[in-house]
Amino acid sequence: MKAHNGHLKFIMKYFILLIAFISNLTFAQQIDYNTKKGFVANGYDVVAYFNNEAIEGSKQFITGHDGVNYKFSSQKNLDTFKNNPDKYIPEYGGYCAYAIAIKSKKVSINPKTFEIRDGKLYLFYNSWGTNTLNLWKKEHVKGLQKKADQNWELIKFQAP
Repeated sequence: MKAHNGHLKFIMKYFILLIAFISNLTFAQQIDYNTKKGFVANGYDVVAYFNNEAIEGSKQFITGHDGVNYKFSSQKNLDTFKNNPDKYIPEYGGYCAYAIAIKSKKVSINPKTFEIRDGKLYLFYNSWGTNTLNLWKKEHVKGLQKKADQNWELIKFQAP
Protein backbone atom coordinates (compact mmCIF):
# COMPACT_ATOMS: atom_id res chain seq x y z
CA MET A 1 0.00 0.00 0.00
CA LYS A 2 2.88 2.42 0.83
CA ALA A 3 4.45 1.87 -2.60
CA HIS A 4 1.15 2.55 -4.29
CA ASN A 5 0.68 5.82 -2.33
CA GLY A 6 4.22 6.91 -3.19
CA HIS A 7 3.59 6.23 -6.88
CA LEU A 8 0.28 8.10 -6.75
CA LYS A 9 1.94 11.12 -5.06
CA PHE A 10 4.63 11.11 -7.75
CA ILE A 11 2.02 11.08 -10.52
CA MET A 12 -0.04 13.84 -8.86
CA LYS A 13 3.04 16.03 -8.36
CA TYR A 14 3.94 15.86 -12.05
CA PHE A 15 0.33 16.25 -13.12
CA ILE A 16 0.12 19.50 -11.12
CA LEU A 17 3.40 20.69 -12.65
CA LEU A 18 2.08 19.88 -16.12
CA ILE A 19 -1.13 21.83 -15.50
CA ALA A 20 0.90 24.82 -14.22
CA PHE A 21 3.14 24.66 -17.29
CA ILE A 22 0.18 24.54 -19.69
CA SER A 23 -1.58 27.44 -17.96
CA ASN A 24 1.63 29.50 -18.11
CA LEU A 25 1.85 28.81 -21.84
CA THR A 26 -1.73 29.94 -22.28
CA PHE A 27 -1.09 33.09 -20.25
CA ALA A 28 2.11 33.86 -22.18
CA GLN A 29 0.17 33.69 -25.44
CA GLN A 30 -2.40 36.34 -24.46
CA ILE A 31 -2.56 39.07 -27.10
CA ASP A 32 -1.76 42.50 -25.71
CA TYR A 33 -4.78 44.69 -26.38
CA ASN A 34 -4.78 48.46 -26.06
CA THR A 35 -7.18 48.89 -23.15
CA LYS A 36 -6.78 52.53 -22.26
CA LYS A 37 -9.56 53.53 -19.86
CA GLY A 38 -10.09 49.80 -19.20
CA PHE A 39 -11.66 49.04 -22.58
CA VAL A 40 -10.59 48.28 -26.13
CA ALA A 41 -10.90 51.36 -28.40
CA ASN A 42 -10.88 53.58 -25.29
CA GLY A 43 -14.45 52.47 -24.60
CA TYR A 44 -15.83 53.36 -28.02
CA ASP A 45 -18.38 51.06 -29.65
CA VAL A 46 -16.47 48.81 -32.09
CA VAL A 47 -19.70 47.81 -33.88
CA ALA A 48 -20.67 51.45 -34.49
CA TYR A 49 -17.43 51.99 -36.41
CA PHE A 50 -18.82 49.68 -39.09
CA ASN A 51 -21.66 52.16 -39.54
CA ASN A 52 -19.01 54.89 -39.99
CA GLU A 53 -19.69 56.28 -36.51
CA ALA A 54 -17.29 56.85 -33.62
CA ILE A 55 -19.59 56.58 -30.60
CA GLU A 56 -18.51 56.20 -27.00
CA GLY A 57 -19.99 53.12 -25.37
CA SER A 58 -22.17 53.08 -22.26
CA LYS A 59 -21.56 51.42 -18.90
CA GLN A 60 -24.94 49.74 -19.46
CA PHE A 61 -23.62 47.68 -22.38
CA ILE A 62 -20.35 45.94 -21.50
CA THR A 63 -18.98 42.54 -22.38
CA GLY A 64 -15.68 40.73 -22.21
CA HIS A 65 -13.96 38.81 -24.97
CA ASP A 66 -10.46 37.30 -25.13
CA GLY A 67 -9.64 38.65 -21.66
CA VAL A 68 -10.50 42.31 -22.37
CA ASN A 69 -13.60 44.48 -22.08
CA TYR A 70 -15.68 46.30 -24.66
CA LYS A 71 -18.37 48.98 -24.30
CA PHE A 72 -21.28 49.52 -26.66
CA SER A 73 -23.76 52.30 -27.30
CA SER A 74 -26.78 49.99 -27.46
CA GLN A 75 -28.02 46.51 -26.61
CA LYS A 76 -28.33 45.86 -30.34
CA ASN A 77 -24.60 46.56 -30.91
CA LEU A 78 -23.65 44.48 -27.87
CA ASP A 79 -25.68 41.55 -29.23
CA THR A 80 -24.19 42.02 -32.71
CA PHE A 81 -20.70 41.85 -31.23
CA LYS A 82 -21.50 38.76 -29.16
CA ASN A 83 -22.79 36.98 -32.27
CA ASN A 84 -19.51 37.50 -34.18
CA PRO A 85 -16.83 39.18 -32.04
CA ASP A 86 -13.91 38.43 -34.36
CA LYS A 87 -15.49 40.60 -37.07
CA TYR A 88 -15.41 43.70 -34.84
CA ILE A 89 -12.11 43.39 -32.96
CA PRO A 90 -9.75 46.17 -34.09
CA GLU A 91 -6.67 45.13 -36.00
CA TYR A 92 -3.36 45.09 -34.10
CA GLY A 93 -5.00 44.85 -30.69
CA GLY A 94 -6.50 48.31 -31.08
CA TYR A 95 -3.13 50.06 -31.30
CA CYS A 96 -2.31 52.63 -34.00
CA ALA A 97 -2.08 50.76 -37.31
CA TYR A 98 0.37 53.28 -38.76
CA ALA A 99 2.78 53.02 -35.81
CA ILE A 100 2.66 49.22 -35.97
CA ALA A 101 3.53 49.37 -39.69
CA ILE A 102 6.22 52.07 -39.62
CA LYS A 103 7.89 51.67 -36.22
CA SER A 104 6.70 48.26 -35.01
CA LYS A 105 5.56 50.11 -31.86
CA LYS A 106 2.34 49.97 -29.88
CA VAL A 107 1.00 53.51 -29.78
CA SER A 108 -2.30 54.63 -28.25
CA ILE A 109 -5.06 55.89 -30.50
CA ASN A 110 -7.64 58.61 -30.81
CA PRO A 111 -10.85 56.56 -30.93
CA LYS A 112 -12.44 59.07 -33.31
CA THR A 113 -9.74 58.39 -35.93
CA PHE A 114 -10.49 55.12 -37.69
CA GLU A 115 -10.87 53.40 -41.01
CA ILE A 116 -12.86 50.38 -42.12
CA ARG A 117 -10.97 48.69 -44.94
CA ASP A 118 -11.68 45.26 -46.39
CA GLY A 119 -14.14 44.60 -43.57
CA LYS A 120 -11.59 45.30 -40.83
CA LEU A 121 -11.32 48.08 -38.24
CA TYR A 122 -8.10 50.10 -38.08
CA LEU A 123 -7.52 52.72 -35.37
CA PHE A 124 -5.02 55.58 -35.46
CA TYR A 125 -3.11 58.10 -33.35
CA ASN A 126 -4.29 61.67 -33.88
CA SER A 127 -2.86 64.29 -31.55
CA TRP A 128 -0.40 67.18 -31.38
CA GLY A 129 -0.88 67.94 -35.08
CA THR A 130 -0.16 64.40 -36.27
CA ASN A 131 -3.02 62.45 -37.79
CA THR A 132 -1.59 59.05 -38.69
CA LEU A 133 -4.72 58.11 -40.63
CA ASN A 134 -3.82 60.83 -43.14
CA LEU A 135 -0.25 59.50 -43.31
CA TRP A 136 -1.61 55.95 -43.72
CA LYS A 137 -3.75 57.08 -46.69
CA LYS A 138 -0.89 59.06 -48.32
CA GLU A 139 1.32 56.00 -48.48
CA HIS A 140 0.56 52.76 -50.24
CA VAL A 141 -2.03 51.39 -47.81
CA LYS A 142 -1.79 47.77 -48.92
CA GLY A 143 1.98 47.86 -48.42
CA LEU A 144 1.51 49.37 -44.96
CA GLN A 145 -1.09 46.74 -44.08
CA LYS A 146 1.31 43.97 -45.08
CA LYS A 147 4.14 45.51 -43.06
CA ALA A 148 1.83 46.05 -40.05
CA ASP A 149 0.63 42.43 -40.27
CA GLN A 150 4.25 41.23 -40.24
CA ASN A 151 5.25 43.51 -37.36
CA TRP A 152 2.16 42.61 -35.33
CA GLU A 153 3.04 38.91 -35.49
CA LEU A 154 6.36 39.75 -33.83
CA ILE A 155 5.03 42.03 -31.08
CA LYS A 156 1.41 41.08 -30.36
CA PHE A 157 2.20 39.19 -27.14
CA GLN A 158 4.62 41.83 -25.76
CA ALA A 159 3.59 44.61 -23.39
CA PRO A 160 4.14 48.08 -24.89
